Amino acid sequence: MPMQSSSSPPQLHIENGQVQLIGHWTLRHFNELSQLAPLTEVAPTALDASALHGLDTAGAALLIETLGAQVCRQLLPKARGLSAERQALLGVVLDAMVQEAPAAATRGHWLDAIARLGQHVMTGWQQFVLLLGFMGLTLASLGRNVLRPSQWRLTALVVQIQQCGLNAVPIVALLTFLVGAVVAFLGATVLENFGATIYTVELVAYSFLREFGVLLSAILLAGRTASAFTAQLGAMKVNEELDALRTQGLDPMELLVLPRILALVLALPLLTFIGMISGLIGGALVCLLALDISIAQYLTILQQVPVQHVWVGLGKAPIFAFLIALIGCLEGFKVSGSAQSVGEHTTSSVVQSIFVVILLDAVAALFLMEMAW
Repeated sequence: MPMQSSSSPPQLHIENGQVQLIGHWTLRHFNELSQLAPLTEVAPTALDASALHGLDTAGAALLIETLGAQVCRQLLPKARGLSAERQALLGVVLDAMVQEAPAAATRGHWLDAIARLGQHVMTGWQQFVLLLGFMGLTLASLGRNVLRPSQWRLTALVVQIQQCGLNAVPIVALLTFLVGAVVAFLGATVLENFGATIYTVELVAYSFLREFGVLLSAILLAGRTASAFTAQLGAMKVNEELDALRTQGLDPMELLVLPRILALVLALPLLTFIGMISGLIGGALVCLLALDISIAQYLTILQQVPVQHVWVGLGKAPIFAFLIALIGCLEGFKVSGSAQSVGEHTTSSVVQSIFVVILLDAVAALFLMEMAW
């Protein structure tokens, strides 16, 4: 058996099935170690490390690659001359190199579909609970500030009313005008078969005073204002401006959330009224040009429509506005420090707002119809 000095390069001797490690099995001798070929023809039965002068992670990894993971696992517990520290090092490197890949999922397609459905249900429930908690926090902040006029943010409130209310008047008026004209034209086309085109006026009046005026305005604000709230608050969170406000003793709920929610609660009923008038004007234009119904006749029929439908439409507006603003602000606070997160939560706020508005309007329509209101 050859004798080696402590500075000699690492060597691997095999004699009668016994593997002897010699020299320094360290990163310093990586080139020599990497030239050792894996043992594929000889099956070692013993390991002698009494001439091993040094061992680190690189040497341990190359030793395992040379001998094979299965052989190392068999020889390490009974290796001769191998200290407990080096044996532990080889064990750790061995475990890291032979980590087994996770078993592939073997569930069926329908089980995966049920699992995804369950995940969506849990995500929706968590979002609902989070929204309720944020609603409670907002109402508590509003309750604290309503009796302290010195804490009211009137300047921020006026700015938000201008941005989410006055600036949205043209698009709300144009959209509801066009939809009013389309409803009148389609209604007249169907009613003409029954000789009842005169009832087109009632069709436009009932649909816009009760449903379309508030629903179209709310959907427009859900896409326009909720996304703006999320992007504004999300950008402030990315830039750590919210943390700076809290450091200065300012409450973001009072400073940022309440003015936005109050502005939208005040603005949406006004936009709903504008939407009602614009839709009726669109229907009147079609009645005048296509149905030979004069403006005087149109207004006479319109006056016979019960005013309670106006109050039903206007009464839903503050509720829709509160939920739209609440979802927009909540998604803004959920942004997690990147531009991609801002975009994802902005999209999420629009989808959630529109979904909540349509769902709540459907429930309200059924309830009010059953109550004969």
